[in-house]
Amino acid sequence: MASTTGSLTLDILAVILTILVGCYTYFKWCFKYWERKGVPYLEPTFPFGSLNSPFTVTKAFAEQCQDFYVTFKAKGHKHLGIYTFAAPMYIPIETELVKNIMQKDFDHFVDRGIYFNEIDDPLSAHLFSIEGAKWRDLRVKLTSTFTSGKMKMMFPTLVECGRQLKEAMDIASNKDEPIDIKDFAACFTTNIIGSCAFGIDCNCFKDKNSEFRKQGKRVFVVKGLEFIKGFVAFASPSLARRLRLVVLPKEVTHFFMKIIKETVDYRERNNVIRKDFMQLLIDIRNTVKDDKGNGIGLTFEELAAQAFVFFIAGYETSSTTMTFCLFELASNPDIQQKVREEMKEVLARYNNEINYEALAEMKYMGQVIDKTLRKYPPLAFLNRKCVLPYKIPDTDIVLDKGTAVIIPTIALHRDPEYFPDPEKFDPDRFSEENKSKIAPFTYLPFGEGPRICIGLRFGVMQAKVGLAVLLQNYKFSLNDKTKIPLKMDPFSFILTAKGDIWLNSEKLEV
Repeated sequence: MASTTGSLTLDILAVILTILVGCYTYFKWCFKYWERKGVPYLEPTFPFGSLNSPFTVTKAFAEQCQDFYVTFKAKGHKHLGIYTFAAPMYIPIETELVKNIMQKDFDHFVDRGIYFNEIDDPLSAHLFSIEGAKWRDLRVKLTSTFTSGKMKMMFPTLVECGRQLKEAMDIASNKDEPIDIKDFAACFTTNIIGSCAFGIDCNCFKDKNSEFRKQGKRVFVVKGLEFIKGFVAFASPSLARRLRLVVLPKEVTHFFMKIIKETVDYRERNNVIRKDFMQLLIDIRNTVKDDKGNGIGLTFEELAAQAFVFFIAGYETSSTTMTFCLFELASNPDIQQKVREEMKEVLARYNNEINYEALAEMKYMGQVIDKTLRKYPPLAFLNRKCVLPYKIPDTDIVLDKGTAVIIPTIALHRDPEYFPDPEKFDPDRFSEENKSKIAPFTYLPFGEGPRICIGLRFGVMQAKVGLAVLLQNYKFSLNDKTKIPLKMDPFSFILTAKGDIWLNSEKLEV
C-alpha cells in the first residue's frame, strides 16, 4: 500500500513537472517573438513577461509603459515590443506611427482588443469594447445622442445636481474640516449620471448608502480572485471568453440589469418620456421594429450595456478629472483666482446663473481642464488590436493579425519634447494661440480617430458645471492630510491618486 501511494505521488509530481517544463518551453519560444520580428523589445521574464508581478506591483500599467517609452525613446527607437505573460504587445513611440494606428490606417486597427463577453458578462459588451461591424453599427446609432441639442436638453439636470453639490459643500464647510474632494466630486457626477442615464434621483450627498454610489464604487474595487480574472482578461481577452470568465462582480450586474429593466418597463408601460440618455436609448431601440411591432433597434442587453458604460465612464472619469483639477488649483492659487475672475465676468452677463452658453464662454476654465487632462489623463493608455496584417511604414516589419497595441497616452502627455517642463501646471499652453502649436497625436485624453470618446463633450460639460459651482462659492487650498507628491494607484484602470486628496474650503461672499 505504501509503495503504491509513493508511486502515485511520484506520478503526480512527474505530471506537474512535465506541465511546468512544457509551459516554460512555450513561454521561452513566445518570448522570441519580437526578436524574430526585428522590433526592439524589453527582455521578458517568466511568467509575467515584461510587466511587474501583479502581486507586488508598485506602478500602474500606464506608468510602466511610460518608463518603457522613456527608455527606448532615449535610445533612438521609434517603437518597442513588450509581453504580458506570453502575449506580445506593440507600443509605438513615434507620433507618426500613433497617427497611422489611430487614424490613417484605422481599418487595420478598428478594434480595441479588450475583454467583453456578451453571453456570460452582458454588461461588458458596450460601445467601448465591442468590435467590428457591431461596433460600427452601434456607433452610428449612438452618435446622435451627444449632439449640442441633446446636451442642452439634459443641462437642467446638471444645474440641479450642482445645487445639491453646493448645499453639501455648505454643510461641510461649516464644520471647518478638510474635504475629501474625490468623494464630493464622485457624489456629484453619480447624481448626474444616475438622473441622465436612469431618470433616478440618487442624491448621494444625503444618502451615503445610495446603491448607485455603492455599486459604482464596487466596479473599481477588486476583491480576491477578481484581480486574477481581470489580469487574464486584460492579457488575453479571447482566452477569458473561452474560459467563460465573468469579470464584473455579480452583484453589480444584478443591480444594473434590475434597475434598467424596471426603468424601461415603467416608461414603456406608462408612456413616460424624459429628456435623458435612457430615453434616447429607448427611442433608438424602438426605431426599428419586427413583424410583431416590437423594437429591435437595440436588444435589451445592448441597451443595458450602453446605459451601464455611460454611468461608469461618466461618473468616474469626470469625478477624477474634477479631483485632479481642484488639486492643481489648490496648489496654484493664482490660477484658481484667474478662473474665478473669468467666471465672475462671464456670469455677470447671464444674471449670475450658470447656463450652457455661459460655460461655453469660459475659455480659461476650458484651458484649465485641458491642462488637467494633459497631466492626468483618466485613460492613461489606449488599446488597439491589429485586425489585418500590417506592414509598418518604412520598415520590413509586419504586425500579425491579432497583435495587441498600446498607445502610451501618459508618456506622450509628459514628454518634454512636446510639453516642455511637463510637471508644470500652465493652462496658457492650451490658449487659442498656443493650442494650434501642439504636435498632432501628442494630446489624446479622449483618444483620436473614429474611436474617439463619443461622450467627451458631455464629460467636459459636467466637469465644468461642478467646477463653476464650487469655484463661484469657495476658495480651496491644500490640507496637510494630502500626501505630496501624489502617487497613482497601481491597481486602478482609471488613473487615480493613491489615497485621498484633502482640501480646505473657505466660503466666499457672493
